Amino acid sequence: MKWRAKTKTVEERTVLFVDDNEIVLQSLERGLLDEPYNKFFAKSAKEALEILQREEVHVIVTDMCMPEMTGLELLRIVRKEYPHTIRIILSGYTKDPNLQTALYQGEIFYLIPKPWKLGVVHFEAIIQKAVDYYNLQSERVQSGDRKLKQCKAILKE
Repeated sequence: MKWRAKTKTVEERTVLFVDDNEIVLQSLERGLLDEPYNKFFAKSAKEALEILQREEVHVIVTDMCMPEMTGLELLRIVRKEYPHTIRIILSGYTKDPNLQTALYQGEIFYLIPKPWKLGVVHFEAIIQKAVDYYNLQSERVQSGDRKLKQCKAILKE
């Protein structure tokens, strides 16, 4: 995925939520209804990967414990295939050494502990920070691209 030519507003960003528990997804959908970004909801890692293939996703938030593929395994695929997508994990096992290592090594942007409640854990603020971080990274890349083009133009003279 390439960066867009200009920085988008939060309303133009997309967040993908992944959880095998449909009640959790429904809760997220209701609780985040007023949030300005576009939202997709997937019931499995496989469904999430299908959405990623057809939609530009800027932030992904996934449950850790899911059948067939853990959230961490999903995020490792996302990191490889969609390296600019900001990755967040939901887990009731925050002391898991694999999660702690992934967080420490920058594989995931944030670890949200379960159980959580919208408005209490500052869930909305975490997602907003992830979108802001994506925008910041996008601006840096665009700035670097402009400087590279300027240097190439100077060298051609």
